[in-house]
Amino acid sequence: MRIGLLGTGPWAQMVHAPALSGHDEVEFTGVWGRRADAAAELADRHGTRAYDDVDALLADVDAVAVALPPDVQAALAARAARAGRHLLLDKPLAATVAHGREVVEAAREAGVASVVFFTRRFHPGTDAWIAEQADRGGWFTARAEWLGSVFTTDSPFGASPWRREKGALWDVGPHALSVLLPVLGEVRRVTAAAHGPGDTAHVVLDHLGGASSTLTLSLTAPSAAAGTTVELRGEAGVSTLPENPDGALPAYGQAVDALLDAARTGRPHPCDAAFALRVTEILAAADSLRGERTADLV
Repeated sequence: MRIGLLGTGPWAQMVHAPALSGHDEVEFTGVWGRRADAAAELADRHGTRAYDDVDALLADVDAVAVALPPDVQAALAARAARAGRHLLLDKPLAATVAHGREVVEAAREAGVASVVFFTRRFHPGTDAWIAEQADRGGWFTARAEWLGSVFTTDSPFGASPWRREKGALWDVGPHALSVLLPVLGEVRRVTAAAHGPGDTAHVVLDHLGGASSTLTLSLTAPSAAAGTTVELRGEAGVSTLPENPDGALPAYGQAVDALLDAARTGRPHPCDAAFALRVTEILAAADSLRGERTADLV
């Protein structure tokens, strides 16, 4: 499959471009970026072509991989879908529900495959764990802690304008939801959402199956406190999402495999744009509640 990359930032450099250039079933056709010099540099590093026009790249590929801020991604993803190109997208799908819906509708109308890179979902063993816990059922409650130190260390992602604006709720919240929803089921309502230190968000969800879950999300945690935990408690006892030390690069290779399979078979992937839209709807609901249900006691 001929795949072009849209985006030239740190994530594109560290994950997208190396995974695409090293994949046996992919022809890494070229790179487009909002800065022509960055596109040329990244393309040269991986022996491919830099494009200064998005439509020219779309004309030469079967699919696009997108490594751009969510508001930019949504518009270009819909444009690519309307051109008949399969979509390998990043999370969050879009910065608003309306823009996310445009992507889903464009992909559906064009009949193209879509996969959204919820990183943890493409780590080996995660889907097996999710399937096992979903089959067990009887879960009473769950907690997901996604604590990063992007804003408290010298991270290449710390200066990202969209992360500064949207915070951990929109950056790592999608990862937590991508693991919880397949196990606990659809979210019936967001019952509470509150600010914590820095960009930290605390969210409480009520699931249709009767379980509740809590999310603690942050990009401003001290580096010594950073880490990820997902814990389920119910009739089967306690189950914790296994750790995976492999990192994002091999996971992205699995996401490429998933797009290839969805395009070949026509079967939607569990992490397609429609699923990512539902995640976006939950994030937007939580965002609308933060700070509205508080009472000062001092």
